[in-house]
Amino acid sequence: PAGRLPPLSGRVYGRRWLVLLLFSLLGFAQGLVWNTWGPIQNSARLAFGFSGWDIALLVFWGPIGFAPCFFFMWLMDKKGLRVTVLLTSSLMVLGAGLRCVPVSDLEIRKKLIHGGQLLNGLAGPTVMNAAPFLSTTWFSPDERATATAIASLLSYLGAAGAFLVGPLVVPSPNGTTHLPLLSQSNTEHIKDRIEAVLYAEFGMVSLIFSAALAYFPSRPPFPPSVAAASQRLSYRRSFCRLLSNFRFLMIALAYAIPLGVFSGWSGVLDLILTPVHVSQVDAGWIGFWSIVGGCVVGIAMARFADFIRGMLKFILLLLFSGATLASTWFTLTCLSSVTHLPLTTATLYTSCILLGIFLNSSVPIFFELFVETVYPVPEGITCGVVTFLSNVFMGVLLFFLTFYHTEFSWFNWCLPGSCLLSLLLILCFRESYDRLYLDVVVSV
Repeated sequence: PAGRLPPLSGRVYGRRWLVLLLFSLLGFAQGLVWNTWGPIQNSARLAFGFSGWDIALLVFWGPIGFAPCFFFMWLMDKKGLRVTVLLTSSLMVLGAGLRCVPVSDLEIRKKLIHGGQLLNGLAGPTVMNAAPFLSTTWFSPDERATATAIASLLSYLGAAGAFLVGPLVVPSPNGTTHLPLLSQSNTEHIKDRIEAVLYAEFGMVSLIFSAALAYFPSRPPFPPSVAAASQRLSYRRSFCRLLSNFRFLMIALAYAIPLGVFSGWSGVLDLILTPVHVSQVDAGWIGFWSIVGGCVVGIAMARFADFIRGMLKFILLLLFSGATLASTWFTLTCLSSVTHLPLTTATLYTSCILLGIFLNSSVPIFFELFVETVYPVPEGITCGVVTFLSNVFMGVLLFFLTFYHTEFSWFNWCLPGSCLLSLLLILCFRESYDRLYLDVVVSV
């Protein structure tokens, strides 16, 4: 009925923050479960008999889980957020539960753990792709970038939490730990502590699933903006528009290559830093602060982008200039025998944290730029394509790592190379703001 039509300026609801919180917690839990094994890889080798190939494969299940990415994009476009989120969270509950099955046979236990990691990886397409769709559906134009940043970066914060929780709760084989009660490093004790982490993560995922089942609506009664209420392209036409848009392909590669390389690199950070005599605990703290710094700066950058619109390309140029310098510094530091640069915990901390800040904080800025560039293609489809590409690059890198895991200088050089390539692509990119133009002009 005409009397129920909202004003063109849109309407926002206070419950949008609850929806954002539930989705962000889901992303946090998915990132936490995905990164369980990398920070404690030395302990996992001793407790479960994992090999270097197993550790790389446990991280590799993340990008493999993006294989049905296009199904989740279709589901979100046709059925909405609620159905997609409930399916995603149920996969996470099943995956986290498989890892906790108490089987005495180590070979069967390892297979169950690998299966659990795969099911958790299948949740990746939703937690990574749905953030711009959620922000457009529930938030006004001057809050969209901030909501996208919170929803997309909380999964990274979950991965950072694994860097903190794992080494602090699980003692390493050499007995180094921050908890005095965990000074013993016998195999059974280490295994018990790992299982305690697995049970805690299963409980967290189950609680989030229950909350989403109780309340997680697909959309508000009235849209918050003109863009949220407008007609979008169909699933097939969206792909045709994306694949024929050279500007989109350019900026998609600028996102996918460096973020894919960095995700794979951070997932096995402990494996990379072990040859330079960095302990499991120190590697965990380095990974933790690099991701936390990126999340904080990313949300701040997104809030800045909400206040001063039309600056997305400029922000990305600043971030990737810093990422190129930081990654080059780290790589040259690891080659201290050749470059004679000081190899200390302080230099490794600084370079890794700066790299994480610059790269992780670029994610929500990229997402907003993707949506603006190809509007009216649905947000879930747009971000699904670019995150799929990112995981392809991450998967290729980790695939090579399963065969070349004795020496890591080649892996480290991929970081500055990918950041420099992305910087050049962003520099040549011509930005446009089609969705923002619709909201501003039509609303007025």
